[in-house]
Amino acid sequence: MKITKLSLIAALAISSAMAGGDIAPAEPAVETPAAEACNANTTIDGKATLYYITDDGSYDLFDSESSRFGAAATVNVSHKIIENITANITAVGFTNLTDDGGYYEGTETGAYFNIANITASYSDTTLIAGRQLLGTPMIQGYDWLLAPGSFEAYTLVNTSIPDVTLVAAYIDKWRPNNSGVDFQELDGDNWTISAGYAGEAFSVSAWYYDVEALGYSQVYLDASTKLSGIELAAQYAGTDWDSADNSDAFGIKASTKISDISLMGAYNYIDESTVGYVGWNGLYTNSWNSTVANSVGHAFKVEAATEFSDLSLTASYAYYEYDNALEEGHEFDLIAGYALTDCISLDAIYSNTDYGDGENINQFEFIATYKF
Repeated sequence: MKITKLSLIAALAISSAMAGGDIAPAEPAVETPAAEACNANTTIDGKATLYYITDDGSYDLFDSESSRFGAAATVNVSHKIIENITANITAVGFTNLTDDGGYYEGTETGAYFNIANITASYSDTTLIAGRQLLGTPMIQGYDWLLAPGSFEAYTLVNTSIPDVTLVAAYIDKWRPNNSGVDFQELDGDNWTISAGYAGEAFSVSAWYYDVEALGYSQVYLDASTKLSGIELAAQYAGTDWDSADNSDAFGIKASTKISDISLMGAYNYIDESTVGYVGWNGLYTNSWNSTVANSVGHAFKVEAATEFSDLSLTASYAYYEYDNALEEGHEFDLIAGYALTDCISLDAIYSNTDYGDGENINQFEFIATYKF
């Protein structure tokens, strides 16, 4: 699935006034140690990113018409208001450095708050209210291009029972990935509830989704365990569409590590109709550009990954039957990441994708990130 993907606009202005002439300056009302303690409640970090992408879907690779090049800055601010209540803000500013191939986010420059929420905790319960990232199996905002997709939502998490996590979320708005600076209102009521158990021997979770904005309800189940060094997992997603045939999706996955190489193999089968999701989803055979949720039929994926020194490499191949399209499709991905320093990373992605129309599209992405 999609991983790290971003004028540079984000500034905080601090103004101060000083008395002049013969007026004596007033003594500070707060002692310096108290000011330092107040500042200690605030953390600020972020990143600056250059992102270039090109494909040969309509034009040749690296032609100006087939390429986009942009820069973005992301600033994260977290401030503890009082004990157990924190305000979180992520500001994203971006500018496109070329225009022939179209603009990231649909506009030349822009800025917005991707995250702006209050997080409050009491005992074993946490409430997140406002703009936030969601990471549920079938509603999530993946991080690709200039910034991840995000949601305006109210999320409750409870961990009162040992090894058990309960989640409830009501979702009001959504800013899809690469969709611009505005959040879209979601019609109707859109919510999810879940219960999950994570023990030493196995993990299991159950989710129920009601997404009136897209016309479906859904049950999602998964379970995983580890046997003789092999991690085994299974999943099910049943989508009840208002205006289409219902969908049943099954999946199994096995992963292990041999020497310094991580290996994974996965299989999904989707019956009758495509699978409901918002943003992105956690089905096992998803690839960099393709989600199996948009297909019907059999799908499998194999993947190998390794790291040595400061370089990471991942190669994968996925096959999609696409019974609902003209013919079968596939995707091959090669992803490389290099840590130039503790703060600077370079990433390159090559993908060859057939979305079921018989056309192979080659795509390159190059990313430079500076974290601060």
